[in-house]
Amino acid sequence: MLNTKKPLTSVKPSDLVSKLQLCEQSSEPAYLQLKRQLNTLIEEGHLETGDNLPSERVLAEALHISRTTVKRCYDELRHNQQLSTHGRGGTVVQAPPPRVNPTMGKLKGFTEEMREQGKVATTRVLELKVVKERTIACIFGRPSAATFLRLVRVRLADNVPMTREVAWYDLTAAPCLEHWDTSGSAYAFLQDKCGIALAYADQTIEAVISSDEESEVFGFDEPSPCLLLKRHSYSTTGQLIEYVEGTFRGDAYVYKLKLI
Repeated sequence: MLNTKKPLTSVKPSDLVSKLQLCEQSSEPAYLQLKRQLNTLIEEGHLETGDNLPSERVLAEALHISRTTVKRCYDELRHNQQLSTHGRGGTVVQAPPPRVNPTMGKLKGFTEEMREQGKVATTRVLELKVVKERTIACIFGRPSAATFLRLVRVRLADNVPMTREVAWYDLTAAPCLEHWDTSGSAYAFLQDKCGIALAYADQTIEAVISSDEESEVFGFDEPSPCLLLKRHSYSTTGQLIEYVEGTFRGDAYVYKLKLI
């Protein structure tokens, strides 16, 4: 499992209570007041990913409210994936991932895309090997015995996993890619070492539910909505060089299109 969270740290009930103010005279139900205030503390960074909140009973006693009120609040925050339950670890803060709003219409890699969003991109390689796959060979229009570089990696923005990506590269067209150590941009390596510039790509986007592997990478407690991007990238001569299937977490991506 990809673990980018800090070790669990317990939040003292007294410290948390000092940041919460429930108004008995308010028409807003107490559980909604509590939910709204905890949500604000999470979004503003006062409560961070990995912070262990007081139990329902302990927080209810500290705030002088019913345990049912705290339970309803915690349940809704869990439903919104802002809290998670870790067995004996209790109720743990799961802060929302950074929101990104990439503009579509230009062929660029993840690193460049995140740089434009003011975020630091990093990569965790899960698998890198030369393969022969009949289905992939068909996509590239190659014989079934053709070889491809298969790369599985997790792409992170500000140390938060944003996408799990599976990419295939045509080693018939770009044999030097077999010696790529995955450092830096694949596009830059193709151009600098292989003399191949990518000119354009065809891309589709569809809504999917995360697989078990993807849920584990993203830290989801249950399968959740994601975006599946499939991209065919071509060289200036029209040769298909790269085929990518990337699953992007749905709680972080908002794509922008300019329509004319």
